[in-house]
Amino acid sequence: MTDTLYPLLLNPSLHVKVWGGRKLETDFGKILPDGSPYGESWELHDTSTVANGVHQGKTLAELLKQHGTQLIGEQFDPAEGLPLLIKLLDATQWLSVQVHPNDEQAKELEGDPRGKTEAWVMLATDPDAQLVIGVTSGTTQDLMAKAIRDGKLEDLLVYENVRAGDVLYLPANTVHAIGPGIVLYEVQQSSNVTYRLYDWNRMGLDGKPRELHIEKGVQVSNLDTLPEITHPDDGVIVSGDYFCTMRYTLDDASQRFTTDGTFHALTCIAGEIVVEHPSATITLQLGQTAMIPASLADYTLSGTGTILQSFMM
Repeated sequence: MTDTLYPLLLNPSLHVKVWGGRKLETDFGKILPDGSPYGESWELHDTSTVANGVHQGKTLAELLKQHGTQLIGEQFDPAEGLPLLIKLLDATQWLSVQVHPNDEQAKELEGDPRGKTEAWVMLATDPDAQLVIGVTSGTTQDLMAKAIRDGKLEDLLVYENVRAGDVLYLPANTVHAIGPGIVLYEVQQSSNVTYRLYDWNRMGLDGKPRELHIEKGVQVSNLDTLPEITHPDDGVIVSGDYFCTMRYTLDDASQRFTTDGTFHALTCIAGEIVVEHPSATITLQLGQTAMIPASLADYTLSGTGTILQSFMM
């Protein structure tokens, strides 16, 4: 039995959220274990498990300990875990208004190795779906902190309508929130450092208000500029300092790719996609994700469907 790497079909870790729903199951094929409101499917993360081959049942964290840079690439430190996190989100209510620190701030404020820049790809939206993309011009840190404490931050927020296919790149320090009626794909630096600024004066699943992080959150918030929502064609849809996301639509054709020394995350968002490599062939159904280890070099995609391919820069 060989212990070499191959294309890894992944089982996600599923997360109940006060704002979650059931579309991850009804629209994207996830098997939800109970009737709770599931908001997040962590497709590629240290806690994701392998669903195929000799490594079946292992977490990516376990594989990372065994294979190190063969899995993720020479430019990354395996001791810091997977540098990329891929999620699918189902929002039936507003998510809390949040902000994330950049790398320097995360190290200084939390002792973490990285901050959190992220990007969203809208997969499905209700007609009136909205995002929060920042705060109004002229907002100061003092005004922002007072509005949070007074339970009125929504008066200072900038809202934008979105539709399926829209993309938003969110550099660290951007004040943001996802509104109801949205299912999206999220690609981000793998970081748990989130400062919750505002939670719409609601209770959490335990019946208590969720913790706010006003001082640190206001300190790292960008109060001067807003990100831009785009509606790109296939090809490069996200390109930033940390990661790139490509969208490919295949119609009974095949395309060849190379990892260029870094791992690739592949998520099927329509149809069915076949991933071929000499070591293994796997089929991605709607909502499924695979990881191509950095050491595999070339692989081929074929089938009829649409896939999102993300990798670190």
